Amino acid sequence: MSPRRIVPVVLSGGSGTRLWPLSRSMYPKQFISGLNGSPSSLLAATLTRLHPDSGFAAPIVVCNNAHRFLVREQAAGVGILPQAIVLEPEARNTAPAIAVAALIAAERDPATILAVMPSDHVITDAPGFSEAIKRAGAIAERGRIVLFGITPTEPHTGYGYIRKGAELDEGDGFDVDRFFEKPDIDTARGYLADGGYSWNSGIFVFRADTFLDELARLDPGVLNAARQALAGATHDLGFLRLDARGFAQSPSISVDYAVLEKTNKAAVLPLAIGWSDLGSWRSLWDAAEHDGNGNFVQGQSVIEDTSDCYIRSERALIATIGVKDLVIVETPDTVLVADKSRSQDVSMLVARLKAANRKEHEQHVRNHRPWGFFETLNIGPRFQVKLLHVKPGGTLSMQMHHHRSEHWVVVQGTARVTIDGREKLVGENESVYIVATQWHRLENPGKVPLELIEVQIGTYLGEDDIIRSDDIYHRAKEETR
Repeated sequence: MSPRRIVPVVLSGGSGTRLWPLSRSMYPKQFISGLNGSPSSLLAATLTRLHPDSGFAAPIVVCNNAHRFLVREQAAGVGILPQAIVLEPEARNTAPAIAVAALIAAERDPATILAVMPSDHVITDAPGFSEAIKRAGAIAERGRIVLFGITPTEPHTGYGYIRKGAELDEGDGFDVDRFFEKPDIDTARGYLADGGYSWNSGIFVFRADTFLDELARLDPGVLNAARQALAGATHDLGFLRLDARGFAQSPSISVDYAVLEKTNKAAVLPLAIGWSDLGSWRSLWDAAEHDGNGNFVQGQSVIEDTSDCYIRSERALIATIGVKDLVIVETPDTVLVADKSRSQDVSMLVARLKAANRKEHEQHVRNHRPWGFFETLNIGPRFQVKLLHVKPGGTLSMQMHHHRSEHWVVVQGTARVTIDGREKLVGENESVYIVATQWHRLENPGKVPLELIEVQIGTYLGEDDIIRSDDIYHRAKEETR
């Protein structure tokens, strides 16, 4: 009999606030291409490491409802068809999400081995990582919950630590002696000098029934809520949508607090696999290649007498003179300048933006949609200009606006436009005008992307001025366009 394939569980619910302004709640760091110097996103790289060709089963991905189309698109882009894309109705931390994944796996086979991991980490030794999962799987078969402990390379204060205990009888891995929260710098130096401590990577391997039994014993409220959420789940366009009322019954708690720090079944496998969680701009600088002055520079820049800086430009030219140890990140609507040693505090700025009811923490100028994206080019008191990019086969909802009219000019491709029940094709350098209160729909019937310039004119130009009568993507009212 061939060995059982390990089922990866990829958690993709994070918001990546410490990498603002590049990472935003509607487009967090796991979806951003080129973040770690490679052309792929962190999620795509994670899924690629878990490809069935490497001996793994199709993954279970757990994600925020708002990110469901991004997850499916990125999985398809690397040739992965998840066995389930599970939609969380709200964020309840990692324990409920993992409980749902374990229940799904246990329905097919309670002895299924699961490898649980975040979607947004960098691992440079992919073959070593794959081999480590299989080693951990062999330990998990014997009823242990195996944590990946990363061998420290510096006295890092941004990670939790695991102290290893006695070596396992089987000789591969160690008992977990104790967990430690993020230390101060002197304590972290002591951990590094001791040699018996590992960084807690948040990656672990277990049998589904082992984990569920421990969860039932240690935090049954999480397990009961997960069961309710799964019992009331519905299938929608290939997604598994958990029951919101059942899921909300779960405590919001991490798997570390719910199970891992309480169980007597935890084991740690110390590893050196080139791991980083890319949790701050400083960690991105640490992982990047530097020039002769210690700078990482991406995008347009002119720098003079500048050293040990992280400089990233999306559009504008960045010019520096006589600066050191800074993070400078430009996006089309924001600029972040921070001392590199304070990069862990960027989430404080995001909290202030939320409190001020600003939108820069939530969306980029480019807003991604299942049909493509739109990008704001200019905005004034009674007008707004956007670029709309519609993928081949993409279809916007049938919709109407009370307060604005729209003028569309096609610059690439061919548009199929429906206005008040009348359909027409609009080619390049042609335009169409939609009056406020007219029902309309835009489609791309061609095989190349459709791009058009949209000029909105009206007394109110907010994205919530939209009424839908039909949407092939089954989006809720608050998911505009």
